[in-house]
Amino acid sequence: MHPNPISPDDPRLTAYALNEMEPAESAEFEKLLQQDAAARQAVEEIRATSALVTGALEGEPAPVEVAAVRPAAILPGGDLRKLDGGGLRQSKIIRFPQFYYLVSGMAAACFAVFFVYWQRTQPVVEKRQYQEFDLTKLRGADEAGVTAPAPGSGTLQRHSAMVQSEAPNDVPRERIGQEESRMELMTFSDKKREAGPDGVTLGVNRGNIAVVGAARNTVWAAMPASAPALENFGTEAYGYRKDNDYQRVADHPLSTFSIDVDTASYANVRRFLTQGQRPPADAVRIEELVNYFPYHYPQPIGNVPFAASLEVASAPWAPEHRLVRVGLKGREVSDAARPPANLVFLLDVSGSMQSPNRLPLVKQSLRLLVEKLRADDRVAIAVYAGSSGLVLPSTPVSRKADILEAIDRLDAGGSTNGALGIHLAYDIAKANFIAGGVNRVILATDGDFNVGTTSEGELVRLIGEKAKSGVFLSVLGFGMGNLKDGTLEQIADKGNGNYAYIDSLAEAKKTLVEQAGGTLVTIAKDVKIQVEFNPAQVAAYRLIGYENRLLAKEDFNNDQVDAGEIGAGHTVTALYEVVPAGAELPGAGATPAVDELKYQKTEDSGRKTAVSGELLTVKVRYKEPAGDTSSKLEFPLRDAGTRFADASQDFKFAAAVAAFGMALRDSPHKGTLTLAEVSAWGREGLGGDAGGYRSEFLGLVGKAQALE
Repeated sequence: MHPNPISPDDPRLTAYALNEMEPAESAEFEKLLQQDAAARQAVEEIRATSALVTGALEGEPAPVEVAAVRPAAILPGGDLRKLDGGGLRQSKIIRFPQFYYLVSGMAAACFAVFFVYWQRTQPVVEKRQYQEFDLTKLRGADEAGVTAPAPGSGTLQRHSAMVQSEAPNDVPRERIGQEESRMELMTFSDKKREAGPDGVTLGVNRGNIAVVGAARNTVWAAMPASAPALENFGTEAYGYRKDNDYQRVADHPLSTFSIDVDTASYANVRRFLTQGQRPPADAVRIEELVNYFPYHYPQPIGNVPFAASLEVASAPWAPEHRLVRVGLKGREVSDAARPPANLVFLLDVSGSMQSPNRLPLVKQSLRLLVEKLRADDRVAIAVYAGSSGLVLPSTPVSRKADILEAIDRLDAGGSTNGALGIHLAYDIAKANFIAGGVNRVILATDGDFNVGTTSEGELVRLIGEKAKSGVFLSVLGFGMGNLKDGTLEQIADKGNGNYAYIDSLAEAKKTLVEQAGGTLVTIAKDVKIQVEFNPAQVAAYRLIGYENRLLAKEDFNNDQVDAGEIGAGHTVTALYEVVPAGAELPGAGATPAVDELKYQKTEDSGRKTAVSGELLTVKVRYKEPAGDTSSKLEFPLRDAGTRFADASQDFKFAAAVAAFGMALRDSPHKGTLTLAEVSAWGREGLGGDAGGYRSEFLGLVGKAQALE
């Protein structure tokens, strides 16, 4: 008998894969499939091809004239050069009349004549001196013995840490690639420009802007000493955030928001500071800085998915105020105890992902995750550039070598059509859905979607629709210079997922290995927090961070309103700065009181707020990962008057991180706090520091101090 009972050309393979068989015939055929691994693989590939073609057809307009039909781009070998558009294409031969070429040639000749004339009329080239300064030495000029340029001398200032370009013509080629920690004086030709302030000309040679080596910390430009430093972050995009103002408890006794377990902002801030550049204010999301770190909160008891940990002490930057910490600790789930995983890696392989900190780092990161998975988990790999393709059908991790080989073959090139890739990835995840298992798409990209569906709103709506399938989403951001941080944060939120920024292999290890359970396993979804403040104890409050997670008070009990997810072992921390009853309200940022109502009078509710002694009550709503109805937990908090010096180490460290975020954002609520104070508070909260993450934070505070 033939070792494989099913022939590769058997038409029943297609009929079974597309669910076209009668139930009885399908059952008989399934018995044969159990004996033939090659046939099972063929069924998977047919289903994947069908999903890809269906997705492409849904996104294509009806063709007017079709001369040729080309199959969707399936990439079993991972060679992206075969990625030729996918789906259905129209093919049409266009013939131009002969006079078209005559007119085109005449137009080109006219343009050439004009260009030569324009070149000869340009001003005479003049010589100017440009000086390269090591920014790290300039920041510590007194210590390094470096003298900064004298005022009025046309000081060189850095435009951006994101700009990279060629060295000047007269810079020796052997200098390129060396460290940018040198100071040299060099002269090269430059065209005359318009005069800037104080009669100093601005700009540099357009053809040869000088940046030596990696060029992350220096950019060439002649600037007047009186001109302010320009900050240019390439085409990176961050959503606008306004710091939360104080709310009067008399007018707003309830504060409601969605939890957020994203950590991308901290890693991104670290990237800026490590490169010697202050991050843009909107890149600093304080809640993500605070939630980057693990805290020693108690484990939940019983069947609830998480436990609450509440603490209050004086605010270190405003001792007359109280600082309240609301902490949640998710239930731990070991690798052995978690359900099997159905994962789809959706990878951006467009031209923007070519640099070493993008696709090469993506590949290294995914190898770490694959090594962490169990043999009964499954992995598929889909890619997108100008079109989308399937590199690897859903494959058990018991065939780990096949998965790693597919990852190694990935290469980058082309434009970025993220929407097509999203359709394909979710189709593959749904085709291999594991009931009660971990079903997740892991998107790795810089977020620079530039063809197809490109608007943030459309992408967010698309992800929101896909999330209804029960497939969760994790977003891993990579790269610099064109990172679309705001878009990635939004699609992770709407995809019932989390967002991390991977700036190094160490960060990949933290996210995908050390915290794999939290990244992959969701223990509760649509988690909302509502805090009710006691007006007898609290005059006003402000939530620190979570600006784009705020909800209306009515949303708390509305199960139709989407909120954040919490993963296994995750800790979530929120901080409130509280103005005690009877204390003066802060002048900056305080919300004005409303006029007394004319037609409605607020009667005394009779509740014993004055004698209860409670400062506030925290209410938490959540749903089970596969549930549609929420449950509620309540936790009251009393204020014993604890000083900051007597608070727990976790409390002190979280306060230090929040203060650091306020300083970086130049928050109107930071008062007179200094980075030196932030560093001192952080040292007090250092504790055991497993993993060294808190010590690394103190190092970043030092880097920020050097930029002041």
